[in-house]
Amino acid sequence: MNEQYTIRKIAEIHTDFPTKFGIPRQSGVVKELTAKIVFEPEFRNPDAVRGLEEYTHIWLIWQFSEAVRDSWSPTVRPPKLGGNVRKGVFATRSPFRPNAIGLSSVQLIRVIPESPEGPVLLVAGADLMDGTPIYDIKPYIPYADSHPEASGSFTDQTILMSLPVEDPCGFLSLLPEEKREALKGVLSQDPRPGYQKDPDRVYGFPFAGFEVKFRVPGDHVLICGLESG
Repeated sequence: MNEQYTIRKIAEIHTDFPTKFGIPRQSGVVKELTAKIVFEPEFRNPDAVRGLEEYTHIWLIWQFSEAVRDSWSPTVRPPKLGGNVRKGVFATRSPFRPNAIGLSSVQLIRVIPESPEGPVLLVAGADLMDGTPIYDIKPYIPYADSHPEASGSFTDQTILMSLPVEDPCGFLSLLPEEKREALKGVLSQDPRPGYQKDPDRVYGFPFAGFEVKFRVPGDHVLICGLESG
């Protein structure tokens, strides 16, 4: 029996990224990033999160809300491969999919069963834009969800680099102290598109109410400016 099923938004995540640029390419890469998950009024029942605090990590199923489109392509060009190599869409984590659904594993810092906004989840390591709709939340189960021996295809060639971040002018002091390590973690991953390697170009993205300016002149990241938005 085929019936049309409409998936419902159950929550929304609030992060320091109002735009896509700068967001870590995978969840858990920058553990210092914190975010808040607020449930929709229909799902603000403390019983729905009862026992969730017994887990250290959770899965988020969400929508690439900035990548929703009517058409789709069977192949995409992963930025990490320079943007010139095509891979099947189902062999990548590209946001441009038949259904713009994302999957992220994040650390669960705290469950607040009752707040003015209903149950609230505080998480770390999220790779989502501010306001991203959440469709489901499931506990991360280590014995079933962790596969250290797994092959990662072309992603195995991607070294999780961590470039030194230099701030000779002291711009980081303008940022709230609790946000500084998170921003350094984001910059250390080199947020530039994989196919852009101009050492003189200044890039920028909004973060936590500030406009961050940086460039990568070599084997380090140089903070060029930090302006309040």
